[in-house]
Formats: sequence, structure tokens, C-alpha cells
Amino acid sequence: MENASARNLWGDFLDAHLEFASKDAPKVIRFYDSEEDANACVDLICKETKRAVSHSLMGLQQRKEPLPKIGEFSVVTDWEGNAKCIIRTSSVKLVPFFAVREEQARLEGEGDKSLEYWKKKHWSYFSRELAEFGKIPRESMIVVFQGIELLFKR
Repeated sequence: MENASARNLWGDFLDAHLEFASKDAPKVIRFYDSEEDANACVDLICKETKRAVSHSLMGLQQRKEPLPKIGEFSVVTDWEGNAKCIIRTSSVKLVPFFAVREEQARLEGEGDKSLEYWKKKHWSYFSRELAEFGKIPRESMIVVFQGIELLFKR
């Protein structure tokens, strides 16, 4: 793990949870593409308001990133790379954008937690994300809905 802050947080977590000592080092991640959104996201995770995140399958494929795996650990950082918490993937579902439901939006915990807010926020994000690859979002695009649980925070 190159990020010293993440390495230290993982070490603190293992000190308190020896049962995970044999696990591989987690990946280090930051959500969103702006400082404001990234910091708000990690804050919501640390408050346990945000219990899910969404990715566009096309974005993951374009960046050659694997799908999240149930049981996988991640260290989540703020915009500047400061490790804030450790999460574990609790579920993974592939859902067309048009089929995302209120409950999924509520689990994301952003804004007013409504489906309308979720769709507007994520459509904007997916548009920026996919534009880098010359792609555009579509109502039929697949969203990777990742359930998360907070395990440890600083």
C-alpha cells in the first residue's frame, strides 16, 4: 500500500481486529471526481448514512477495473488522500439505470435520499466519467450497485 495514511489506518484496524490479519491489503479508493463530492461522500460513510455506492459498469470496464467483490475491504480517503475509514463490500447488484429504485437511492444516503436526487446526481457524474472515453450515459446502461458496511473509522 503506497498511501502511508491508508497503511496506518489498516494497521490500526488490524490491531483491533486480529481476525482479519490474514486478509490481503485492501485497495485504497476515493469516490467522485471533485473535492466537495469526495469529502461529502466519505463523511456520509463515516456517519453510516451512506451504506451503498454506485458505479457505471461502462466506466469500470473502460478503466479496466474489476467489479467489486462481496467481502472485499477498501480504505476510503478524502480528496487529498487522507484515509478516513475502512469499508467492506456487503452486496453487489447490476441494475439498469432506469430500474434503480427508491430503496437503493436511500441506501446511498446523499442529498434528500430521493430517487430523483440520486438520478440527477449520478447522471451528471456518469456523464463526466464516460465523456473521458468518448461515451455517453444511457437509461439502459448498467449501474453496479455496491452495498457497503463501515468497519473502522478514524
